[in-house]
Amino acid sequence: MQVKAPDRATAEQPPPTQRPARRPRTTAPRRHSRRIQGLAYAAPTAVFAIVFFLLPLLLVGRMSLDDWPLLAGDQGANAPENYTDVMDGPLFWPAVRFTLLYTAVVTVVLLGLALLLALLVQESRPGAGFFRTVYFLPGAVGLASASLLFWGLYSPTTGPLSSILGHLGLVDGPVSFLGTPTSALLSTVFLVVWKFAGFYMLILLVGLQRIPHEVYEAARMDGASRGQIFRSITLPLLRPSLALSLLLCVTGSLLAFDQFFVLTKGGPDNSTVTVVQLIYREAFQRLNLGTAAALSILVLGALLLLNAVQFRGLRRSDES
Repeated sequence: MQVKAPDRATAEQPPPTQRPARRPRTTAPRRHSRRIQGLAYAAPTAVFAIVFFLLPLLLVGRMSLDDWPLLAGDQGANAPENYTDVMDGPLFWPAVRFTLLYTAVVTVVLLGLALLLALLVQESRPGAGFFRTVYFLPGAVGLASASLLFWGLYSPTTGPLSSILGHLGLVDGPVSFLGTPTSALLSTVFLVVWKFAGFYMLILLVGLQRIPHEVYEAARMDGASRGQIFRSITLPLLRPSLALSLLLCVTGSLLAFDQFFVLTKGGPDNSTVTVVQLIYREAFQRLNLGTAAALSILVLGALLLLNAVQFRGLRRSDES
């Protein structure tokens, strides 16, 4: 029996390709319903932002351009006077200088200690989890509560710190931790570092754990020292976490209020008055909401400018 060979044209013809199944087109009513669903999800956040951020911001801007007494008095427009009165006040520039000094000291000490703690507990060794918890625990205490706690510790008459230092022979009598401008600044910095070091340690620890171990192993095989590994690998790859920590630390330090309000009340001799304390004094001691609002607008503008400079610098460093 002879089998007929297939036709040459039929044999050389490639098999038909299978076309992918087309996705069903979304109809216009379905797209409209999805758009409405997305708007419904975003509506609560938008309402919250408008009611609790945008409207108060507009009100503060309006107040900064008027005479606006807190309790009683006539209201009227005085567009530049609130701003000039605030800047010509006797405490404005000293408060600005002290706030910048406090921000610089806290940022350097706090982020340096937080990075050291993160490096100490990044490895999975016995006791690492315990120390992570211990370092983070002060962050669970409210800042006002922590300030009250340290106010009791710093008290030269009833606080235990003076007695402990006296028993150790380090001092001859009661220590006034808040009696001089320098000691008041350093005592407040110690409080802030104690409370927030664990929080920033956690942020930096997350960044450290995202660095691949293979990079470290390759650097060690090439003979790199620990210092070289830290400068060339750890710091560059930790830059996003450091940037976030720097942004939060600088912003929080510029808006410092609770710790100085509880510990020093701006003393001694108004040497520890911050810009936010100055806003509080204008609003609730001098009862002038107009100048307080003007100072708030100035602080907001300074924060926006500073954050813009930080973001631009970080973007340039990332591109380089």
